Amino acid sequence: MRRRGGATALAGSPVLVGAVTVLVTVIAVFLAYNANRGLPFVPTYDVKVRLPDAANLVRGNDVRIGGTRVGVISAIRARRDRAGRPFAELTLKLDKVVEPLPADSTVLVRPRSTLGLKFLEIRPGSSRRPLRAGAILSLAAARPRPVELDELFNMFDRRTRAGQQRGLQGFGTGFAGRGADLNTAIARFPALLDDLRAVMANLAAPETRLDRLFPALERAAAEVAPVAEQQAALFVNLDTTFTALARVARPYLQETISRSVPSLEAATREFPKQRPFLRDSAALFADLRPGIAALSRSAATIADALAAGTRTLPRTPPLNERAADVFDTLAEFAADPLVERGLGQFTRLARALRPAIAFLAPVQTTCNYVTLWFRNVSDHLSEGNRTGTWQRFIVVSPPLGPNSEAGPSSGPANGGGAPTLYLHTNLYPNTASPGQPRECEAGNEPWLPGRTVIGNVPGNQGTRTEGQR
Repeated sequence: MRRRGGATALAGSPVLVGAVTVLVTVIAVFLAYNANRGLPFVPTYDVKVRLPDAANLVRGNDVRIGGTRVGVISAIRARRDRAGRPFAELTLKLDKVVEPLPADSTVLVRPRSTLGLKFLEIRPGSSRRPLRAGAILSLAAARPRPVELDELFNMFDRRTRAGQQRGLQGFGTGFAGRGADLNTAIARFPALLDDLRAVMANLAAPETRLDRLFPALERAAAEVAPVAEQQAALFVNLDTTFTALARVARPYLQETISRSVPSLEAATREFPKQRPFLRDSAALFADLRPGIAALSRSAATIADALAAGTRTLPRTPPLNERAADVFDTLAEFAADPLVERGLGQFTRLARALRPAIAFLAPVQTTCNYVTLWFRNVSDHLSEGNRTGTWQRFIVVSPPLGPNSEAGPSSGPANGGGAPTLYLHTNLYPNTASPGQPRECEAGNEPWLPGRTVIGNVPGNQGTRTEGQR
């Protein structure tokens, strides 16, 4: 009777009922407000971490190990070392299940989303020495600060964007109409790599003596350096000569070359008969010696030519010195034992690239997708004015209905009353690569009405794409 009376008295007192309700609400709000900083009366494993830069971390951010949340950041404070350089000191509240961490553990600030949310990742080390509660991980445990998205986007300034635009337009123009040539080149890449492997192996062999090539080139350059100006003039004159010859290349030079073989055969037969003429010519030049001796009267003219040369030759030693440094460096490079290992690595790289090229070659040789991509990207950014360019696109609005692609959905669109409300997606279309049907499926998938299609479309779509026969 007393218990029932006490309960009746408690239930009949509005003040007590209201007080209990308010107390429960306050406790719930308190627990919810402090949930991100750990629940009260729950034991934690507290450590401190020092970072060169907190990188937009805030109190309450997660601490994770292997992608699993193991605690939170409870405090962030700015500190200075003895040299006056600033750093951030973070206090971590970790779950007891991770205690103790190895003393050589490392930390890294990582992005949680593209909107700027971050978390602190701990990578446990392998040391047997534990990190006790309250201990501090020094700056040596902090990995380099990750690059922020705004820093990445700041690379693309106006000059860079203009250069990329010109590059894309140049690639688009350069690849336009050259699909057949690209197909031929890619189809021959495997054979090229086979030949290149033998060449690299030959260069890497000690018997090749590659280290002696560059000193020899250095000596050759030193020999020709004093006549650098004359060589430059020689090439200028050769350009003039070949320009003139280009005008008579066909049919005159062509006929001359085609008739050279019969001419040489005739000369082989006739040269023995010309020996008397050559003997007479030798006697003639012997008689011309007095005339050659008379060249002494032209000594003044020759001296003027030499004087002009002395003004030119002093300009060549700086070039010779720079060339000597270059060839010294190349000689050291060739003598480095790591060069042979690098050539061997390149040989193995060529061998490893063969399967990838064999898989990717049909993407261009059969389906012409690489040429189409460069052409479309160039055309996509081809409109603009002096202030910049803009993209050309057409807005395609999906139909509305259950699980429509116009908004969030709980599953693939599968009709729902609308005849066109069916999801069609093909993330990995066939491109006639090894192990796939011989078809160029990307861009050629037919629309199958009244059904949802995810993945490859039934049937073979053929190998015809734009620019292909």
